Order: sequence, then structure tokens, then C-alpha cells
Amino acid sequence: MLRFLPLKLGRLYRCLKLLLVVGLFVILLMNTHNLFASFQKNELTDRRFINLNKCPACFGTSWCRKFMNGQVSFETWGRLRFLDVFNVKNVYFAQYGEPREGTRRVVLKRLGSNQELAEIDQKICKRATGRPRCDLIQAMYKTEFARINGDVRLLTPDVVEGWSDLVHCPSQRLLDRVVRRYAETKDSGSFLLKNLKDTERMQLLMTLAFNPEPLVLQSFPSDEGWPFAKYLGACGRVVAVNYVGEELWSFYNAPWEKRVDLARQLMDIAEQLTNNDFEFALYLLDVSFDNFAVGPRDGKVIVVDAENVLVADKRLIKQNKPENYDVWYESRFEECDREACLSFSKDSLCSRVTVDHNYYAICQNLLSRYATWRGTTGGLLHNPPAHIAKDGQLEALLDECTKPKKRYGRYQAAKELREYLTQLAAASSSATAR
Repeated sequence: MLRFLPLKLGRLYRCLKLLLVVGLFVILLMNTHNLFASFQKNELTDRRFINLNKCPACFGTSWCRKFMNGQVSFETWGRLRFLDVFNVKNVYFAQYGEPREGTRRVVLKRLGSNQELAEIDQKICKRATGRPRCDLIQAMYKTEFARINGDVRLLTPDVVEGWSDLVHCPSQRLLDRVVRRYAETKDSGSFLLKNLKDTERMQLLMTLAFNPEPLVLQSFPSDEGWPFAKYLGACGRVVAVNYVGEELWSFYNAPWEKRVDLARQLMDIAEQLTNNDFEFALYLLDVSFDNFAVGPRDGKVIVVDAENVLVADKRLIKQNKPENYDVWYESRFEECDREACLSFSKDSLCSRVTVDHNYYAICQNLLSRYATWRGTTGGLLHNPPAHIAKDGQLEALLDECTKPKKRYGRYQAAKELREYLTQLAAASSSATAR
């Protein structure tokens, strides 16, 4: 009886697959008119579709001329609105064209699900009128986003602390950097809040509270060597960023030499975001294979989802000297029953100078045997060549980086792991060159 079980399961799988195909076909038939209309119309020129009509309760307007001129258009599948039900994160691929430069691929983001965007509208209305529905534009002028008006010289920590991960523990130095580099104004370059228009101030504060990813990309730009996607602009509630490449997950079964190089880069990112000349520590609170991408030409690894990045100012910590500020902080490994989970204390990240969180996050969720994603285990460095597996050094370093046995063991393991991966990558390059 048991030997027939796989056969029955196989038939069941084929039946479900057939039902799915039939279901999609029926949806296509029901949406035939909309299907043709979707291919004929560029919805990115529609003010209501991109929620430009909701400004200043939006993310910016710097790219609106490009949107309205039809320079930005969805790629094939992005044009089909009935597929939006599968696109929970509201992330789209599009083509952006310039007369002299030709077209290139960009990524468009609404920075939240439809439900999350609806909830922010309700919150704005409730704060302004006490009701969940209202005239959103008028309501914005009655919220805390508008109370910080032109009479306020600086954006200060006491006003925005805790609004999002970016400003969980903001310093004045960080906020000055955010305002000075704000890209949704023509007069960027000044850290004085009063130099922004009323609408620009509200858009900045709305972004800071709802999803600060654009502000992370602007404040720590790729042009200066930070490992983030390049911010391009916004129109309404759609933000455009540079297309980096395929997500890291696509390289899960890549050749060993490629995976070693990617792992080395990931550890370099952990180091750069933790220790840099600017003395800003950027801690990645959401680390998964979907949040990184790899450039098709240079093979460079880039962070493509920067919503959950906590920034701690090490200079301020050294200056204020909170309790145990100079005691090395060790992230604690914890088993969990879901994918890409991390254990951390935001308050500890904000009050210690030396923190191992980024090493822990990269090792546990991406590289080690503890990494789980889409039903797989083993991490990016799974199934190493026999001579490396036999040596045991790689597995030992990954284990100590993820679940250290010694006090402060993760710090040393992370350092040695970076060096070891660099050696492996160099050896692979030498072998290829011969």
C-alpha cells in the first residue's frame, strides 16, 4: 500500500498544477479587455495610479516629469494589473529612457503593501480628524508632519526618535546628514530644515516615519562606496532605484568559486557597515537572500532592501558614555521556527561602541548551515569541495561566527572567516588564470 503513496502524491501534484493553469487561463479570459488596455496604456503617467494626487502625503516629486513624459514604463508582466495579487511587496521592474542615453532597467517600489499604505492614510486621518477617512491633503497640514514648520531651524532627535529603525536612536549629526542629502528638493545641500518647502518637509517626515529606505539610500549613497542600490527619484508614492541584478538567492546553486566570492563580499559588507571612517554603524535588522542582489557585470553584492537599517552614531556613544558603552556586545544565537530570523536588542545596538550584530546576521541567515530559506538549509556555502570539507576550517569558522562557544569568539571568527574566504577566492582566480 505504501509504495503507491508517491504515485498518488504525484497525481495530486499534477492535478493541482493543472487546476492552477486552468485558473490562470480563466482569469486571462475574464480580463481580456483589461489585458489589451494594459499593454496600450502607460499607467505610470496616471496621477492616481502613482498616488501623486495624495501629495504631500507621499515620498517625493523629483521624478514626476519623467513619469508624466512617459520616460518610465512597466516591463511586460508589470503591465498586467491582475497579477498584482501576487506582488504583495509592490516592487516592479520598469524601463527608463533618456533621449541621448537610451533605455535601462530600473526598480519601482511603493515602499509597502496596499494594506500598509491604506493604514498610513487612516493614521493620518485619525490624527487630524479622529476619523479613518478624510481629505488626506488637508489632514496632512494638521499632523506632526506639518507642525515642524519653517520656523524650526533643525530636525532634532527629540522630535523623530523611534519613528523608524533609521532613527531609533538618532544623533544630530545623523539627522543633519539626512536633511542635507535629501534628494526630493531642488535646494539640497543644506542641513537647515527651514530651507525646505512646507511640502518637502512633510514628504521627508512622512518617508522617515513610514519607510525610511529612500533616506538610507540618499544618506549613504552608492556613489560614495556604500553597498546600497542607487536612489534615482520619486513621484507620488512610487520610488525609483537603480536595478542592481539578480537576487542573491539565484546564486544558491552557483559554482563553488562564485559562492565563495559572494560570501567574501557579504562579510566585507558586514565589516564596512560596522566599522567605517564616518563612525556610523549601520545594523541590518532584516537579512535574507531576497534583500541582496548581484551585479551582472562586476558581480558586486549590493543591499537592495534597506527599510530595516538601524544607524547608531559611535561618536555620540563615546561622548555620552552610557552604561557599559565600552563593553563588547555579543549577539545571542537563538533557534527559531521561521526563516531568516534574528535575535537583537535595539537599545544595546544604540548604546555600545563595539557590536557583532552584522557578522552574526550574515553568518546565521546567509552563510552557515543554520541558514534556512525557501525550504532549503545549509546556507550559501553548502556542499563545499571534498578537500575543504575534510579540512574542517570553514565549517568551524562559520559555526563560531553563528553560534560562538568562546566569549567574544564571533569577532575573531568573523575576522578569520573574511581572511579565509579571501584566500579561497584568490586561489580560485589563480587556478582560472592558468
